[in-house]
Amino acid sequence: MKTITGKEINVTPNYSKRTFTIRTEENGMKSKYRTIPMSQEEFDSNEMNTANDWQQFLKTDEYYLVK
Repeated sequence: MKTITGKEINVTPNYSKRTFTIRTEENGMKSKYRTIPMSQEEFDSNEMNTANDWQQFLKTDEYYLVK
């Protein structure tokens, strides 16, 4: 998925842990993040997020960097 700013964002759900892995790439720089575990309702709601929704999500503190 591409955002309106041109950043590439790929999101993979983990249904058993109710988390998402978010991979971003912009200008050759790659980053990988993981959300903190969510409630079932919140997880189901976030499954419909667009790339721009995920870009906004990355402005919160509800995730951490994966190395």
